[in-house]
Parts: sequence; C-alpha cells; structure tokens
Amino acid sequence: MALISLNQAHLAFGHVALLDYCDFALETQERIGLIGRNGTGKSSMLKILAGIDKPDDGEVQRQLSVRVAFVSQEPILNPAHTIFESASDGIAELKAARDKYLSGDEDADLDRLQTIIEAQDGWNWEQRVDETLQRLRLNPDALVSSLSGGMRKRVALGQALVSRPDVLLLDEPTNHLDMDAIVWLEELLIGFKGSVVTISHDRAFLNRVVTRIVELDRGKLLSYPGNFEQYQLQKEEQLTQEAVINAKADKLLAQEEVWVRQGVAARRTRSQSRVGRLQDLRTQRENRRDVVGRVRLDVSTGQNSGKIVAELEDVNKAFGQGSSARTVVSNFSTTILRGDKVGLIGPNGAGKTTLLKLILGQLTADSGSVRLGSQLQVAYFDQMRDQIDLNATLEDTISPGSEWIEINGRRTHVKSYLSDFLFSPSRAHAPVHTLSGGERNRLLLARLFARPANVLVLDEPTNDLDIDTLDLLEDVLAQFKGTVFLVSHDRAFLDNVVTSTIVNEGPGIWREFEGNVQDWLQQSERSAQWALTRASVDTPHKPSNETAPDPTAPSKVVDAGSQATTAKRKLNYKEQRELGALPAAIATLEAEHANASSQLADGSVYVKDAALATQLATRLAAIDDELLAAMERTEELGG
Repeated sequence: MALISLNQAHLAFGHVALLDYCDFALETQERIGLIGRNGTGKSSMLKILAGIDKPDDGEVQRQLSVRVAFVSQEPILNPAHTIFESASDGIAELKAARDKYLSGDEDADLDRLQTIIEAQDGWNWEQRVDETLQRLRLNPDALVSSLSGGMRKRVALGQALVSRPDVLLLDEPTNHLDMDAIVWLEELLIGFKGSVVTISHDRAFLNRVVTRIVELDRGKLLSYPGNFEQYQLQKEEQLTQEAVINAKADKLLAQEEVWVRQGVAARRTRSQSRVGRLQDLRTQRENRRDVVGRVRLDVSTGQNSGKIVAELEDVNKAFGQGSSARTVVSNFSTTILRGDKVGLIGPNGAGKTTLLKLILGQLTADSGSVRLGSQLQVAYFDQMRDQIDLNATLEDTISPGSEWIEINGRRTHVKSYLSDFLFSPSRAHAPVHTLSGGERNRLLLARLFARPANVLVLDEPTNDLDIDTLDLLEDVLAQFKGTVFLVSHDRAFLDNVVTSTIVNEGPGIWREFEGNVQDWLQQSERSAQWALTRASVDTPHKPSNETAPDPTAPSKVVDAGSQATTAKRKLNYKEQRELGALPAAIATLEAEHANASSQLADGSVYVKDAALATQLATRLAAIDDELLAAMERTEELGG
C-alpha cells in the first residue's frame, strides 16, 4: 500500500487547473523528483502531500501513523533561537508530551502520554537532536540570525529529520547551497531510509538522487521511472508521439470543417452522426492544453571589446584590520580574453562576488595590478535581485518611459519582447511584486538581455528557473560572442557553458583551470595524486646499500620525462585559440610585407615622399621580427 496517494485530485486558481483530476502514489523508499515549468503548481502539490493544503476536489489518503516532514523553499526560522532550539521545533509535540508527563499534572492522561513518548523514543529527544546536528555539521549553540541562506536550509532540514519522518518533502533544497553542500545533501538523501519527494531543477542532483521522475505538465502528472537522463529519453519519445496524434486530429478537424461548409446539395445528404463527430472534435481541440511555449532569448550584443578583457597580476584583497583581517584574494593572477566563458566556483562566503568586482574594476585591490580592456560594456545579473523595483510594472522594468526597445538593431515593442519571456501582454502593466521567484528571474534575464553588452556577469542565474529555460539559457550563453562570468552551483549548467573555471581552494586561494567542472575535478584529482606520489618519492626511506644521487648532477630520467611531457602536452583552451589564429596572422603579415616591399622596390617613393619611405622601411623590419616570432610560436605550440 502506498504511503501517500492522490485520487482524482483537482486544484485550480482561476480558470487554469494546476491539478486536473490527477492520480499519484508514493511507495516505500521511493525518491521522486517532481519537475515542471514555473507556475504549474509543484509547490501547491507538495503542500497537499504534506497536509498543509487541501485539493478542491478528490481524495488524499495516508497510511495510519505515517510521519511526514516538509521543508519549504524559504524556511521560516526564529532568528533569536539557537540552532539547537530551531531543530528541536521539529519535535515540539513530543517535547510537550514529555514535559507534561514529567510535570506530574493530575489532569493529564499519563497512559496516553507514555504511549506517545515511547512510540517516538521521546525520553532522550535531546540526544536525538544532538546526533542530527552533528550529522548535518551544525553548531548547536550558533544563533540562526548569524547564518547564511545555505546554513538556514540545513537547519530547516535538521528540523525535519529529528522527527524521524517516513516521508521527506523538499521544495528546491539545493537553492542557496554551495557545491560541497549539494554533494553532502545527495549523500544524505541516498542514505535516507524513508521516502523522498523533492522539487528541483538541478539536473545533476536529480540524476544522482531520484529513482523516479514525476512531471506536472498541463495539469497532468506523468511518471517516468529512472533518473533525469532516462526521463529525457522517454519524454522526447512521448512528445514525438503526441505531436503525431495532434497533427492527425487537427487534419481530421480541418476536413470536417470543410465538409460542413459545403453547398446546399451536400447539406441534403448530411449525416447527423458526422455532425456530432465534428462537434466532438471541436470540443477536444478546445480542451486540449498544448505544450507551453519556450522562452525566446536574444542577447543585445554591444560592440566588440578589446582582445584582453582583464589582466590581474599578484592581486590581494582583505577586509578588516589587524588580527581580525580576513583575506579574500591572495596573490591571484589571470588574463581574461574576449570570448572566454569563466565559471567561479567556491563555497558560500569564499569571496566569489568580491573577486568578480576586482576583475571588472568595481573594487580596488589592496596590492597588485588590475588592467582592464577597452570598450567594455558590462551587463550584470544580480543574485539578490536588488536591481528590480518591486512596485514598478514589468513594462517599466524593461524599458522605462518608452514602449519600444532595440535588440541588435531591431526595434521591438516591449509587450512583444515580454511575450518572448512568457509574459502575456495583459501582465505588462502588473507590478513586479506579483511575480513568483522564477518569474522574477525571467524578468531579470529579459532586462539583462535588453541592454547592449559584450561582457555578461551572471551571479546565481539558475535559482528558480525551470529546466526548459535553463537549457535555452545554456544555448544562448554558449553562442554569445562576448565574455561571460558565471557564478553558479549548478554543475550541469556550468559544464555546458564555461570554457574555464576559477576555483577557491582555501581562504584567499584561487586557482584557474581550463575546461568545465568535470575537467577541473579531473585535474584536481591528478594534482592530488601527483602530490601524494611526490611526497612518497621525497620521503627518505631508501635501502642503506643505495648510493644517494648527487643533487647537482643532471638527471637523464627526469630530462627525458620532461621532454616527453612537453612533446605530448595537451594545449589548453587559450593556447588552442592562439594556435588557430596564428596562420591568419602570418598570412596578414606576409601580405603586408609584400605590399611594403613592392612600394620600396623601384625607389620612386624615396623621391615622392621620403617620410613614407622611411616609415615603410621601418615597418618592413618590424614585420620580419613579427613573422619570425609567429613562426616560432607555431612550432612551440606544435602547429
């Protein structure tokens, strides 16, 4: 028997049904990923499963004594409480039962209280809370008011786990968690002995954790066994079949509409059953809910920036004074070129936003040099949504004081532009505060892409965005010709967009890696293995009969190894780009050399324009040097 089930559940806000007479069953030890477009009703369904809300129609059935714990997307915690006190709120009824039993209240039903306490192991609830907090790596004495958003999520999770639930319901649990915390949460849920239903748009998280995907699509619940990758394959096949069926139905309807409008002679032989079938086809077409349109993204690209976007050398930045000073960036150097797509990775509070501001010249370094490129047009996606006036309308947010905007030289009406981001024209005059979290993020993207830019800075853009919008955003960023800086904990999103990563490896320590997240993980693993190997080699555990090598003598083995490494070394992304550009640069130099030589060949230029002749001769010598350097660099890179 299912732990929780929905039978013909119906829920509607206005005329749109979020749950259109749906059935659902959660089995023992299932881990379900609940997915769907923003605004389709996922959170509402989760609250119905938790018993917080009720459907308009239908039944919700639960097994007797099943314990359900719900963790909302934005947990509400008392800021004055310690973590221990907040976690204890998860068993408030059990605490109250034990306190009443121990108080010796003569009016209390001691037998009933004792049954409750023993059934839920309530005599030692303090130990249970301590064990849970230790497992979650939380300090029980810390105040909730001092915690980051990610740590508050952990406290809310601890509040749910202390009740030892049979069913754990999680609404966007990975939001505000850094990458290490997400991996930790994955391990926790995989080892959880109960059942889990989680709403998430983190594809890597869904891939690793869930055993079944349930999609809320146009009011219906569709079940797909397996993880997210398996869902994608099944979904693609289903949509193909649905398109074929709908096309056949539309063709039949069109044929019947032509028939019913034929001349008088045809009307005499008209079949009443055929007229009835036409009416049925019209009703079916009217009731059909087509697939929701996709967001259409088009970035307003500004003029090209200089080849070098930013160059940092030995940059340091700290906050505070004396012993309380906190180093955020220590001796960091990098060169960012036009077209690079850089991912910044690190735990919450490591200083990713500070490093970004240093790179873009918005913050002054304590020491070191920062050189910015020319003609930079920066568009910034703000993580905290501070850029949006909640009382402004959607139209004014995109284009203040005008009904038109210009995207890549094309004039577009602001309502038409908003419709590309799935905002209907009727909502153009609605205030921003009426939007959901995902809709506000979509509005921020619309605002961002309406500004001409050659540098995009996206700070946690993936929070609250549905999977379809994430897929499209990935495509747009991958094709964007400018430079992208991306701060995100969504591993799949980073993997599909970035060409290099800057990773925090300790307080103030940042290191740059070529490639995406998987490349960084592989390189980090190799570096760790190399360090271990090097440590074992350097350890002086040698047999006494061996002669120690002369440290000043050249080592043939090391030389050969280094030569082999040099010969076989794989070029990084920037070197590949450089090697690819060298043939065109050499061809340009050779053409310029031929042109200058031909002008100097007959000697008449010395008579007509002595200054030009001197200039050409000087340039000819410089071209020779540049050609030689370019050819040597081609050989060095293996071209």
